[in-house]
Amino acid sequence: MEAKEILKRIDHTALAATATTEEIKKLCDEAVKYGTASVCIPPSYIRWARENFKDLNLCTVIGFPLGYNTTAVKVFETEQAVKDGADEIDMVVNLGFVKDKKFDEVTAEISAVRKACQGKILKVIIETCYLDEDEKKELCRCVTNAGADFIKTSTGFGTKGAEISDIALFKENIGENVKIKAAGGIRTKEDMEKYIEAGCERIGTSKASILFSE
Repeated sequence: MEAKEILKRIDHTALAATATTEEIKKLCDEAVKYGTASVCIPPSYIRWARENFKDLNLCTVIGFPLGYNTTAVKVFETEQAVKDGADEIDMVVNLGFVKDKKFDEVTAEISAVRKACQGKILKVIIETCYLDEDEKKELCRCVTNAGADFIKTSTGFGTKGAEISDIALFKENIGENVKIKAAGGIRTKEDMEKYIEAGCERIGTSKASILFSE
């Protein structure tokens, strides 16, 4: 697979707690130059990025990385991100609700964030490393029923990132309108190709630069 074809699927990501404006600018410059699907950056940088990169597809994170913010907080974060110029929202589910089997509440929260997105793309991070197979299947249903655009494997801040086996599970259990994003631990071109070939529409990685020289 050619590098430029992979880059079209990449959410070029910088979510470290210490990310600086200089680092975000470099990320955005690279995204424009190499044609990544988006940049995924902290909410506090969205307004700056929109002012300085008018045509760049901007993604940000909500309830990140632990997911246990209240629904009201996630909705407010989303509304603010959209107001600041975000095109895509990656939200983390409430994993405590998942463990309590409160799947109706999980669906309701995703639906509330979906509404706050005002038509922007919504990706739902379910953090697979903390889940058993039944919980993953239930979350596929939650994401589908709430009308989200993507299900996403991981924040990259958990105990483990994406796994190919989870992509296969997603494909069997999500609705036909839900796409898949893999993230976490995807560091090589071979990894990126593997996940795209498995059925991922997007790849979240901070290692897109390995493709820039090809």
